[in-house]
Amino acid sequence: MEAFKLKITRASITALAEHLVAAPDPAARALDTRRFIRAATRGLAPLELKARVGHVADALVGLLPTSFPDAARLIRASVQRLTPAEREACSMWVFWPLCTFVERRGLEHPAEALAVMRGLTALASCEFAIRPYLERDLEGTLETLRGWTRDPDPHVRRLVSEGTRPRLPWGTRLRALQKDPGPALPLLDALYRDPALYVRRSVANHVGDIAKDHPELAVAVTRRWCAEDPSEETRWVARHALRGPVKRGHKGALAALGYGPARCRDVALELGARRVRFGDALELRARLRSRVEQELMVDYAVHHKKANGELSAKVFKWKRLRAAKGQQLELRKRHALRAISTRRYYSGLHRVELLVNGAAMARAEFTLEGATAAAQGRA
Repeated sequence: MEAFKLKITRASITALAEHLVAAPDPAARALDTRRFIRAATRGLAPLELKARVGHVADALVGLLPTSFPDAARLIRASVQRLTPAEREACSMWVFWPLCTFVERRGLEHPAEALAVMRGLTALASCEFAIRPYLERDLEGTLETLRGWTRDPDPHVRRLVSEGTRPRLPWGTRLRALQKDPGPALPLLDALYRDPALYVRRSVANHVGDIAKDHPELAVAVTRRWCAEDPSEETRWVARHALRGPVKRGHKGALAALGYGPARCRDVALELGARRVRFGDALELRARLRSRVEQELMVDYAVHHKKANGELSAKVFKWKRLRAAKGQQLELRKRHALRAISTRRYYSGLHRVELLVNGAAMARAEFTLEGATAAAQGRA
């Protein structure tokens, strides 16, 4: 797969210049696009993704009007001229530097900057760009976002939730909302039943962020939502929001999703082999009998060996079902042990646990062989 940084190239920079010079604003005719393209492409090659975006944003300073309100007006005009079909066809890689330009240059003009973000976010999400505005004036920015929860554009409504996430990946943490998520909760209350899954997923991810620091609050919020609207859509939001606490066996989160202490017998976990080569798959077989009719969430945890010899658990989903009284369950699973970018494997003893409604009910061990740096594509 092509590296994301290679999406920011001379071609995307040229497309951005052509977009801006075509804006129905008198200032657009004075834009020196050749100079901009030279400045934006010079020194681009060795940079990684976000550095490339910032580099192009810096070059925009020499292209757009010096006055931010004038630059904001030109950017808004360039966005507003696009038809809905043209907006859908636009590449976020072309417009992301514009978001960063607004992030860096508009802080002294928040009203104009937020107005630009509202239009621009449909082309490239402004979830990163809006965060400095929340840090500088939390209440004032939240007041604007409260109005955006009713915006007809789902991209704008998603920005409300995604931009205020306390722990947004790749973004700076919003320490105030991480410490006290309360000020952002009215925004989530307005959006958790949004007609767009795109927006509801963001709401769930926001609550997932909250759950990392305030699991009891996340449980209380999702319980309230499910009581207010017991639809499958809202239950999905709750499940997605609480997946972190559920993987950690948080009893309140499990109970909120309808999973009490599992009542099972004859529980067993077997492995297809006790020695597995790196690159192969581990065969898992689980058996259990339900003592009563109950909701069951069957997962498994692989305790990977670390460099220091200790084991570190990672939970994986397996099956959710409603079991009848006396029902015998037999489950099979293949778990791949291959090179991935987010994990370093080490040869040696590993452990697998069978988790039922968050509780470990059986375990087995295996030895991983051949997990060398060369096998994982690392020097």
